Amino acid sequence: MSNQFDQLSKFTTLVADTGDVDSIKKFKPVDATTNPSLIYAAAQMPAYAHLVDDAIAYGKKLSIADEAERLAITMDVLAVNFGVEILKIVPGYVSTEVDARLSFDVEANIKRARRIIGLYKEKGVSKDRVLIKLASTWEGIKAAEVLEKEGIHCNLTLLFGFGQAVACAEANVTLISPFVGRIRDWFLAKQTAKKEFDPEEDPGVLSVRNIYSYYKKYGYKTIVMGASFRNVGEIIGLAGCDRLTIAPKLLETLLASTEPIKRVLDPATSSYTGEKLHLDEATFRFLLNEDAMATEKLAEGIRGFSADLRKLEAIVKDKLSKA
Repeated sequence: MSNQFDQLSKFTTLVADTGDVDSIKKFKPVDATTNPSLIYAAAQMPAYAHLVDDAIAYGKKLSIADEAERLAITMDVLAVNFGVEILKIVPGYVSTEVDARLSFDVEANIKRARRIIGLYKEKGVSKDRVLIKLASTWEGIKAAEVLEKEGIHCNLTLLFGFGQAVACAEANVTLISPFVGRIRDWFLAKQTAKKEFDPEEDPGVLSVRNIYSYYKKYGYKTIVMGASFRNVGEIIGLAGCDRLTIAPKLLETLLASTEPIKRVLDPATSSYTGEKLHLDEATFRFLLNEDAMATEKLAEGIRGFSADLRKLEAIVKDKLSKA
């Protein structure tokens, strides 16, 4: 019997959820995703000092007086540097995230996304290899709708609620990343005395299954990529999902096991029984407000990514200030 990584790969595209290039080399996934927290961790590793140094050199050469803008551009260059290294290994996409602090500004998201794509172009990377990651706020989704029409593919992240998924599909975004483990965490902390969930009752798993079934029933092309897993059971519970982005530790577990995996999700069958929805801004915001878990986890996620961005900025700013 082949290992679980190989079994799962037969019906789900596996993506490495890391900024560590060496881990990506080991697992050889099709795609890779990054976020500010992962880049912050990787940027402190001696192996990637050259990527940081290159971004600092780029920033120092900029002929601009606005130091805040110099720092912002340097941060984008650093993220792109990691993306370029990753694309030397993976045959598909790399996801690069727009500053999470812009999550409620449509135009700022669009501007930064275009700049990131331009920086990739400077390094010889086509926009067809890049997914721009935006938070699944109303503003992030509207920015993605504009970018997709320009041929810039988007990955809508920090997605916890069904309404967010519906709005993303209506905006024709390329891919969504519903956060399985963080949904689980909320329910374990807030609404149950349990210490763990079986995959068949895990709220995060059930949420992604519902979104997947809705998309397939109504013919949406948006890719569903489950993310933020806490255990292998959640991964196996979504076997057959379009894509799954998995941290190195759990990829190791899949490689080490030969227990059989059965396909759970199939595009040819859909269990969704509800009607097709169409969301305007007011309805989107009301649905999000009605979902305490999605509201809290979205806000928490934006705060978390913003905090790690500030930590990384402090490192970069210090280096920029030195001759």
